[in-house]
Amino acid sequence: MTHITVEHLDHALEEGPRILNGLSVDVEDYYHVEAFADRITPDMWPRYPSRVADNVRRTLEILDRAGARATFFVMGWVAEREPKLVREIASAGHEVGCHSYLHRRIWLLKPEEFREDTRRAVGAIEDAGGQKVVGYRAPSFSIVRRSLWALDILAQEGLVYDSSVFPIRHDLYGMPEAPRFPFRWECRDGRSIFEIPLTTVRVMGRNLPAGGGGYLRLLPMWYTRWALRRLRVREGQPAVVYFHPWELDPGQPRLPGKWKSKLRHYVNLGRMEGRIRELLSGGRFVPLRDYLEYQLAKGALPTHQIHSPATQAK
Repeated sequence: MTHITVEHLDHALEEGPRILNGLSVDVEDYYHVEAFADRITPDMWPRYPSRVADNVRRTLEILDRAGARATFFVMGWVAEREPKLVREIASAGHEVGCHSYLHRRIWLLKPEEFREDTRRAVGAIEDAGGQKVVGYRAPSFSIVRRSLWALDILAQEGLVYDSSVFPIRHDLYGMPEAPRFPFRWECRDGRSIFEIPLTTVRVMGRNLPAGGGGYLRLLPMWYTRWALRRLRVREGQPAVVYFHPWELDPGQPRLPGKWKSKLRHYVNLGRMEGRIRELLSGGRFVPLRDYLEYQLAKGALPTHQIHSPATQAK
């Protein structure tokens, strides 16, 4: 089992007994998203004006004011074109992780295509940021039951943890039967990789999403407050919050797409910054590597076989 060295963890624990929540930012531009992937292919990306650097710098400013640190899962395509931006993220004390190279859903790729995409992305991100990449997040949370083979490859490529499993039902992703809190996948070749699922609350036998991305934008803020408090008080668990820099940019160009895609992408962009600020003011937020160390310090994590029948959500 690989040990993650986290220089900031002891300092975070010394600051007080507040629970350590995980925070992550998926670094992609507005035209990279799955919502418009049926209209905008990678060969078309250079045609669109990039806004990712300005939006990431705005994100860094917000986190700095809140005293929060995060894992920035960066696309390799972005890292190659904005190496200075990746260095700025690392220099500000944040973790840099991998968000693939071309933002393609994993189940659309063959295993060797996925391996090559991951290698190319990790290489670009490490070259740009000068920081070893140990964490991965799949585009569109596309590690699901039919693409669990990707975890074997991530472990073989030296990744320590994944944060792609979302234990909910959704039309594009989700694995509702997966464990809701951090655990360790056991691979077929004896390797292992930790999993940090996205936050859910359990209500009437169902997992409901909370505190991230479109759910933070689209759902009323009272729901987010209720869900995270329920998670903390009833289950004694911290949250794993995520968002995208483009969600702080209500002035971004409007792209053609299906009505559902546009609804998911554009609604409440103007309110997102205020919601993130409120969320960050209510707790201690750290990168996912720190969050994982915090969880491991409390005891060994459950282990699950990648190729065995999935366990019931807990």
